[in-house]
Amino acid sequence: MRSRHALIALAVLVLGLLAGCGGDSGGDAAQTPPEANISDFPKANGKTLTDLLGQLGQGGPVLAPSVSAIQTGRNRFGFALFDRSRKQISYAPTVVYIAKSGGGRAMGPFKARYESLEVKPQFESQTVASDPDAAKTMYVADVPFPTAGRYDVIGMARLDGRLVAATPAGGPVQVVKNDPVPGVGDPAPLIHTPIPADVGGDLSQIDTRKPPAKDLHEVDFADVVGKKPIVLVFATPLLCQSRVCGPVVDIAEEVKSEHKDDVQFIHMEIYNNNSIDQGFRPQVLQWKLPTEPWVFTINKQGKVAARIEGAYSADELRAAIDEAVKS
Repeated sequence: MRSRHALIALAVLVLGLLAGCGGDSGGDAAQTPPEANISDFPKANGKTLTDLLGQLGQGGPVLAPSVSAIQTGRNRFGFALFDRSRKQISYAPTVVYIAKSGGGRAMGPFKARYESLEVKPQFESQTVASDPDAAKTMYVADVPFPTAGRYDVIGMARLDGRLVAATPAGGPVQVVKNDPVPGVGDPAPLIHTPIPADVGGDLSQIDTRKPPAKDLHEVDFADVVGKKPIVLVFATPLLCQSRVCGPVVDIAEEVKSEHKDDVQFIHMEIYNNNSIDQGFRPQVLQWKLPTEPWVFTINKQGKVAARIEGAYSADELRAAIDEAVKS
């Protein structure tokens, strides 16, 4: 588990580290970028990815995925784009294509949407505000992977009126029939999440965020599962390999403010004694998580209603909560 986590972290790290190397390229991240128009991008039509790339010029951006647990069927595929000067691109209509590794026929284009990771000032933590590497934006595409195996994924963006290819930062992605992480409809693994009383009131032992998200540690998961809808966030704001844990915990704080007692929000740290060298906490191992961060919404029946790996926006979290509440 730790070995797999380390390999994935190297690829995901690109997303966070590069994000701090410059401002957004091609527009203001506070604005909503124009959506991609599928008709503006070439259809796969039986071509290979090499064929598609051959139609475009050289020197396009880099595509850095933020997900690793991919199953057959439709998947939420999160990623970021960076130009060759290592500045994040967030204002470009973008699509993705996939193909089985080794020259398989391409599928796509699949439209990517822009998601912001920013929150209102009162919900931004010191952890994020003082971290120049904290991610601010991302793209998300809904991509259907028909069968298990290794897939190549490329992006294509419209920049300055021309189409450019976005080549991946890492190698192919692995698609499996069923991954071990609890999925929609599965019973939520029963875990005890620490509360202030467990650590003598010292929240720094159970939350690396500054200041600690006190209201996300009010109750033990085991005491509320099966009784009310839950948002369970696995993240380590200070030690995050991908630099997105701080932003997603801030997002959880913001969305929590929109609820009263109808949904319970819980944050769970990743590493024993908040030290990477000491490995994953037992709760992370029980949920079989290979990376961080993750968020799960659990319905009143104690079953997973939605799951998101990696970075997510406030709107995506709201939609995940809706799935838990309505079920």
